[in-house]
Amino acid sequence: MTASNLSRPVRLLAISGSSRQGSLNRQLLGLAARKAQALGAEVTQVDLRELALPVYDDDWAAAHGKPEGAIKLRALFASHDGLLLSCPEYNALPTPLLINSFDWLSTVPAQDELPGGTGATSGKPVGLMAASPGALGGLRALPIVRTYLSTNFAMVVVPEQLGLPHADQQFDEAHGLVKPDLDKVLDRLVASVVRQARWRIAEQA
Repeated sequence: MTASNLSRPVRLLAISGSSRQGSLNRQLLGLAARKAQALGAEVTQVDLRELALPVYDDDWAAAHGKPEGAIKLRALFASHDGLLLSCPEYNALPTPLLINSFDWLSTVPAQDELPGGTGATSGKPVGLMAASPGALGGLRALPIVRTYLSTNFAMVVVPEQLGLPHADQQFDEAHGLVKPDLDKVLDRLVASVVRQARWRIAEQA
């Protein structure tokens, strides 16, 4: 990386662990993405369902090779500096969509001057969010996601996180958060990810 990279915008991926229509987590993620853009970041939103990844199966991979969706996800991580992630909980666990996608990512080898899947994520900051109509706001799954990303993908999970309870009642007509205190938490989370990404770019210049 050259010194000229210091002036380029931070590039963030925005991923939701839910891809359903009307997803509250996609709505929260969209708000976080707008906040990051207001701080000067470029944001690429990724729909994990569009990657069309099969359920992880090593025999399937041996027969067919790595799925194109996994290779695309590796390329996206390789070209971005950090991640905004909003993931609901299913039975107090992260969603199968999220875990399956990242499990496939972890198997992609280095190729064509790109690092392997875990090399593409290593050292990059991630901010965690969850939204739920329930009273806990998806918080039970976030520690698992934090451990999963930091341990297996060497990502730097920022301390700030947001669990949005009763999320079906938390958005106003402009798609912002009704409660100022929760909005401030999201501000701090997004700012932390952008700041960490800028520091990483500077260190690599």
